[in-house]
Amino acid sequence: MAENSILYWGSGSPPCWRIMIALQEKKLHSMPQKLLSFDKQEHKLPEVLAINPRGQLPSFKHEGNVVNESLAACMYLESQFKSQGNPLIPDAPAEQALVYQRMFEVLTLHQKMADFAFYNWRVPEPERHETALARNKSALTTEFTLWEGYLGKMGPRSYIAGKNFTMADVVLFPQLALCVRFGLSQKRYPCLLDYYNRVKERPSIQTTWPPHWRETPPTMDPLKDV
Repeated sequence: MAENSILYWGSGSPPCWRIMIALQEKKLHSMPQKLLSFDKQEHKLPEVLAINPRGQLPSFKHEGNVVNESLAACMYLESQFKSQGNPLIPDAPAEQALVYQRMFEVLTLHQKMADFAFYNWRVPEPERHETALARNKSALTTEFTLWEGYLGKMGPRSYIAGKNFTMADVVLFPQLALCVRFGLSQKRYPCLLDYYNRVKERPSIQTTWPPHWRETPPTMDPLKDV
């Protein structure tokens, strides 16, 4: 496996973290991995570009099969190692449908978080508009309220798609953890934060916790008022 398999990843990247959690859950502890620095532009190295022409992380190859998109890689791992480790996608149609639905909804959460949190970084100062920022904040608040409601309906100590930890949690948790690091209010979203505090103790998540998060406290809190 070693010669034809590798995961290139960056610390703190939710897409990278998803694959790392999935590898742990499927007991693929020996999968070769290489931590790269975004700051040093290491994601543009020739070895990365060889399997990911976009020069992005994650870049993932398993036994010669390239699957760089994080959700696709997670689904691929579950398919290839279904009987190994913890089952992450249920067989029952109704349960499976909910897992898939929540998995792909995380992409909307990510986009709305990025639209708001990174607005001032992406838009030159002369082109910024308070109305656009307010609109992005409102959309993100609505999104968090939606996820808060999902967990509220599931009941105490549930996961995002039911009583079991699934691929929906693998996909959601890294995104939620980034939001918490960016200052998401624990008072406004108690179900989300209860979920976060419970799930973060899972061994697969503790083992793969972003190393620079362990070493340095948060330096920004753009979500503190959302």
